[in-house]
Amino acid sequence: MDLKQLSYFVRVAELGSFSRAAALLNIAQPALSRQVRSLEVELRQTLLVRNGRGVIPTEAGKVLLEHSRGVLHQVARLREELSRVRGSLAGSVAVGLPPTIAKILTVPLTRAFRQQLPEATLSITEGLSTTMQESLLSGRLDMAMLYNAYPCPDLDLRSVLDEELLLVQRAADASHMGDRVKLAQVAELPLIIPSRPNAIRMLVEVALMELLLRPNIAAEIDGVAAILELVADGVGVAILSRHAVRTAAQPERFATCFISDPPLVSSVCIATPSRRPATGTQKAMLALLDELAREILLQ
Repeated sequence: MDLKQLSYFVRVAELGSFSRAAALLNIAQPALSRQVRSLEVELRQTLLVRNGRGVIPTEAGKVLLEHSRGVLHQVARLREELSRVRGSLAGSVAVGLPPTIAKILTVPLTRAFRQQLPEATLSITEGLSTTMQESLLSGRLDMAMLYNAYPCPDLDLRSVLDEELLLVQRAADASHMGDRVKLAQVAELPLIIPSRPNAIRMLVEVALMELLLRPNIAAEIDGVAAILELVADGVGVAILSRHAVRTAAQPERFATCFISDPPLVSSVCIATPSRRPATGTQKAMLALLDELAREILLQ
């Protein structure tokens, strides 16, 4: 067995697909299949079986997957220890951020990362919380900031902040609104909102359901910038975070007010895989992300 074969096998098993793993590893799918097949021949075991949706590990494959993760982690730790002898941490870290937070945090986070971990490599991916949670479990991300994440045994969650969501409307339409509006009143307004399973969408629907109400959806749009443009065009109102409005193009076009009875509170946390040990570089990045997120998002 060599490390490359083990890492290829782990990626295929975690992603459940040769094609997805080949795209992630940036190699041809036939070459990836040959590497995994060579591993099966050497071990005299079938490691993966195909089903209608991709591949799943056999019992032997599950054993190899568990041990391979440990082996690859130890190799990463060894490389880090050797780099520490030179006086710095190395390795790579993959971070996921929601789009509204990425607009605020990407530049200061990258700047601080390069200052504190100059020999390490950082990749930042924007995505919805549900998509990033899947990427954490499959190994494509090492950590991610998530909205309204539900506790699960496969993820460790570190709370960063709770923030009240705002009703966002066109500035010209806001003269009759105060600084707070009841959720029951919001249900009567034409709402521009992301499609399920967006975290804010689910939060809004659950809160209205408890009042025996349903949202009056004018449009389902998966993109904060597009939602705000439609609000500015008078199509309807939106429910978004303060940061989404603050980082918008021409934020003066919008008026905001808090929602009450009940308020809509969105929680933000940093999630890491609980079953995959973090390297020293990843631990340093986690501490840095936590510190910067609290400093910048709580402003």
